[in-house]
Amino acid sequence: MKEQPARVRWEQHTQRPLLVLAVAFAVAYAVPIAAPDHGDALAFGCALVEWIVWGAFAVDYLVRVVLAEQRGHFVRTHWLDLIAVILPMIQPFRLLRVVSTLLLVGRRARMASQVRLTTYVGGAVVGLLMFGSLAVLSVERNAPDGNIHTLGDALWWSFTTMTTVGYGDHAPTTGLGRLIAVGLMLSGIALLGVVTANIAAWFISRFERDNAAEERQTAAIKELTAQVQALRAQVAALSGESATAPDAVAHPQVVPQPAALTATAGSSAPVGTAPETGQSP
Repeated sequence: MKEQPARVRWEQHTQRPLLVLAVAFAVAYAVPIAAPDHGDALAFGCALVEWIVWGAFAVDYLVRVVLAEQRGHFVRTHWLDLIAVILPMIQPFRLLRVVSTLLLVGRRARMASQVRLTTYVGGAVVGLLMFGSLAVLSVERNAPDGNIHTLGDALWWSFTTMTTVGYGDHAPTTGLGRLIAVGLMLSGIALLGVVTANIAAWFISRFERDNAAEERQTAAIKELTAQVQALRAQVAALSGESATAPDAVAHPQVVPQPAALTATAGSSAPVGTAPETGQSP
């Protein structure tokens, strides 16, 4: 068996720990925003968790770069992870670390294409709703003309924005809040396109499987029909041969006999019998 590269083994062993760290980062990010009246101790603890998670992401990226066989290619193909490590812990850019970690875990998971796509879409929808709501709430809560002051308002605004409904009852007023809104709009349109394409691909695959099954059944019916016709031809041939043989037995050929034998047989009479004459005795 061929041994797996060191980077692949590292990624397999760190997949679950990174997922746990991503969840811890999400909680540490959400708690201070959802509970604005928290104490200094809670704020310090959440900030410490965020820095620890960021450090773990940075170490993981550096180890993967070192273990990669082609480091330049690895850096080019994992640029989102690099951005998540380089950007400082400033809102809302630290959300990219969570997104990149979820993408990393998704790339390492070995699932079927449709299952993987469904997992990506579901995780992206939940993540964008949650973190988009928290991000816009953090920047709009204290805005002078802002109308998003609670987590419920932020969730409602994120949902209507991602679905491109836009009722207009809640809207960001700051530049950073509008930037978040643009990101949610584009993400919602992209996710809607992915879902529509996935559903269409599923229907097309089902139709193709049904057509293939019908073609196989049609081919089998044609083959059976040809076999039946061949059997009928053989039966007809055998019936013709058997009909010729009884006719020869029922009507045997009459062999003609010589004329002398016929005359002798006609003139013979029993011994002691006088021949008949025209005179009476």
